Amino acid sequence: MKNLFLTTIICLLFSVSLSAQDLSEIYKQVNPAVVTIYTEQSNRVSDGVQLQKISGKSLGSGFMISDREIVTAAHVVNLAERVTISFSDGTSSPAKVITVHETADIALIKLIIPRFDPVTVPWGDSDALNIGERIFVVGAPLGLEHSLSSGYVSGKLKNIQGQNPFSRSEFIQTDAAINKGNSGGPMFNLKGEVVGVVSHIKTQSGGFEGIGFAASSNITKELLSQKTVLWNGMDSLPLSGDLAALFNVPQESGLLVEKLTSNSPLRDIGLRDGTIELSINKLTIIAGGDIILAVNNVPINFTDEGLVKLGSVAQDIGPNNTLEFKILRRGKIITLKR
Repeated sequence: MKNLFLTTIICLLFSVSLSAQDLSEIYKQVNPAVVTIYTEQSNRVSDGVQLQKISGKSLGSGFMISDREIVTAAHVVNLAERVTISFSDGTSSPAKVITVHETADIALIKLIIPRFDPVTVPWGDSDALNIGERIFVVGAPLGLEHSLSSGYVSGKLKNIQGQNPFSRSEFIQTDAAINKGNSGGPMFNLKGEVVGVVSHIKTQSGGFEGIGFAASSNITKELLSQKTVLWNGMDSLPLSGDLAALFNVPQESGLLVEKLTSNSPLRDIGLRDGTIELSINKLTIIAGGDIILAVNNVPINFTDEGLVKLGSVAQDIGPNNTLEFKILRRGKIITLKR
């Protein structure tokens, strides 16, 4: 029995040592593909009467899938007015946002100048992940670039039923440490394949408490392979029911434009964002902006059928295509066209 016990302990120690060594080697291979994303955006502060814009900076992580394309989290870049990519070799390069899927929390950005001889990482099959399987993430938690944390797959959350493109999502739960700055970074399996895009944490203290989530690689690939939903640089609030009535929306639903980046293509069309901060039943609302009633004659409607129609419109909007907004502005219904 004594010899069996000693043999078991030695095997366990050898297994842990070998696993750590393997992880170190995998990290060396994939780390050059991981990038840190620095963004500049306009934040809102209240002077007691109206909101004033001030410049702010933020950071996140991402990973290269080609010589120009980088995948990250939607919330890292959705309201970015300037994006700069920092690489592991110390160089940096500007980039622009191409597409954003907010519900799934994934985005695609593109370098202005292609990267020479880039290191990229392959996609893995997130459906093949098992609960208890070991994974690791690489990113810039609290600004500490190219930091590694490891853990296990704790669970999976899915909402991929139906054709509504605005509600499709799938997240992998993990106990690997995730902090501010990790968002958008890759989650790897032990083959060095990307199986998730780091998204968010569930916390009561504001810090990491052992429950983090990453958008699955399969839903990421699926959404990014579809017709591109162009980035619009807008933060909005759905209005329906009592909230729609409060804003005198002349139909069942509308979309309140709360924030627009200075470089948003929707601002060029003439849309206006909010200027006044309100608090209604503990909900903070930036009011005073336009309320979108219809896009290309498709009414704003938050039923599954309505969202499917709006999704089709969003996917068909190209830089040279006709774009028409029916909006409510200060009690008047007007039309904006491109």
